[in-house]
Amino acid sequence: MTNFKDLGLNEALLRAVADMGFETPSEVQEKTIPILLSKETDMVSLAQTGTGKTAAFGFPLIQKINASSRTTQGLILSPTRELCLQITNELKNYSKYVSGLNIVAIYGGASINDQARDIKRGAQIIVATPGRMKDMISRGMIDISKIEYCILDEADEMLNMGFYEDITDILSHSPKDKSTWLFSATMPKEVSNIAKKFMNTPVEITVGTKNTGTKNVTHEYYTVNARDRYQALRRLSDANPDIFSVVFCRTKRDTQKVAENLIEDGYNAAALHGDLSQNQRDLVMKSFRNRQIQMLVATDVAARGIDVDDITHVINYQLPDEIEIYTHRSGRTGRAGKNGVSMTIVSKSEVRKLRSIEKIIQQKFISKEIPNGMGICEIQLFHLANSIKNTEINHDIDAYLPNIEEVLEGLSKEDLIKKVFSVEFSRFFSRYKNAKDLNVNEGSSRDDAHNEDTTRYFLNVGSKDGFDWMSLKDFLRDLLSLGKDDVYRVDVKDSFSFFNTDAKHQELVLGIFEDFKLEGRNVNVEVSKDGGGKDRGNRRRRDDGGKRGRNNDFSKGKGKPDFKSKNNSKFAGGGKRRSSDSSAPGTGGRRRRRS
Repeated sequence: MTNFKDLGLNEALLRAVADMGFETPSEVQEKTIPILLSKETDMVSLAQTGTGKTAAFGFPLIQKINASSRTTQGLILSPTRELCLQITNELKNYSKYVSGLNIVAIYGGASINDQARDIKRGAQIIVATPGRMKDMISRGMIDISKIEYCILDEADEMLNMGFYEDITDILSHSPKDKSTWLFSATMPKEVSNIAKKFMNTPVEITVGTKNTGTKNVTHEYYTVNARDRYQALRRLSDANPDIFSVVFCRTKRDTQKVAENLIEDGYNAAALHGDLSQNQRDLVMKSFRNRQIQMLVATDVAARGIDVDDITHVINYQLPDEIEIYTHRSGRTGRAGKNGVSMTIVSKSEVRKLRSIEKIIQQKFISKEIPNGMGICEIQLFHLANSIKNTEINHDIDAYLPNIEEVLEGLSKEDLIKKVFSVEFSRFFSRYKNAKDLNVNEGSSRDDAHNEDTTRYFLNVGSKDGFDWMSLKDFLRDLLSLGKDDVYRVDVKDSFSFFNTDAKHQELVLGIFEDFKLEGRNVNVEVSKDGGGKDRGNRRRRDDGGKRGRNNDFSKGKGKPDFKSKNNSKFAGGGKRRSSDSSAPGTGGRRRRRS
């Protein structure tokens, strides 16, 4: 078994390693450190979050830096303030026995002048977020023209956050002959482009398989009706009493709403999204790290850079927009050799997306059922019993025991147990004694969440207009200002589509689309008298016997439409709102008006 001394670390680093209690290097450290110490080279290292990447680049960087020179020699770019500070603190721990080495963190939300003064005093290593780094370079506050090493940590995260231009601008101010080390969990095209543009025949190290998830994480999914998503989240939490989790939502609005609902229902929860101030974010993260918060509800962007150990569960309240993002979400658990669980709550129509994710992570999702009410009560009951059994006795209460025994005199052991558990347990019984089954059969023919009081619509745009089911659903939700689960059963054909809302939204839907045009063409939404099944979709014709679909000139070379808000939209004035008279409405011909 390899130890850190075998990797070639010097005595100062080995002393720090011993102080921190590290015993054996992780796989990425074992593969990376000897190469970086033995030669000057560019490197691409692919490994999941939590595998020890900071030490993998931190140890070689510290050992190679000339601490007697005040010149900036190493630059580390990381996606978020939290990760920037974390890397800085870890490097300071690694270098505690290296005399004269100064490491400075550069990030937004703090005084830029104070940071400039810290740099001016001499900083051999700078750890920075791209935005603040670019700003300080443009102001002449930082000179990186003589750096010898540049590390891009969490490169895929930085590019997902839109830092491509910032990174390329920063690297353009650095010497071409520097060594560049790129560390990433996945290898999307944007990361590959950075490697090709700024790196010279890099050594590639892969721990696991490119773009795959960690093998320490079990991937589960739960199929429920769309309207039951929040209740499913509550049950998953209650069925795992010791849960310490990150709950992912797709939008800031949903994140805030879910967190507020959880808090109102008595859970230790908080929201983490882009609308929080830096001070609010710091307070939330401090509470989460201290486990005062058990459920951190977060957007993908806000959660980037979170590095908290022992997260037991990741819960995907909603699937991400991009499949690769799932890898980052699930990578928040199952870290440092520990096991974790990634739970995904899906509606029936979303199950197919899991198959695409399986191809990326190269692991299978396990279909599981949301526990029923009595099952959760049983779990909580035995959890309480075990907690009582394992609690250490506080002898400070000994003085009060005679009076307590007097109060409880006459109660049998059985009655006492029942009363104790009734006091602690009444809220779970009252919540779940009549709870319905939330599970949905994936093979059923309709979305049982909306069997009653639902309206199905025909829309004369389809895949030829650049839509798939998810992008159309997102467009409709945003345009109509509805929640994600309020638009469902989206079925996209070549030149038209179907979707459902609850019947109470029908007037809103038809009103919004009454006067809409897309690039000069009417966009019609009509109430469908038929379910719009896939087996009939390709045979639908217009009432007047004309061509199926829409103006073919519209789609040529157009790509996906750039939909904007209603007040600044490509849609303007246009057709009447009508109700379909046939099972296959089209875009022209006579229609019977809604009665």
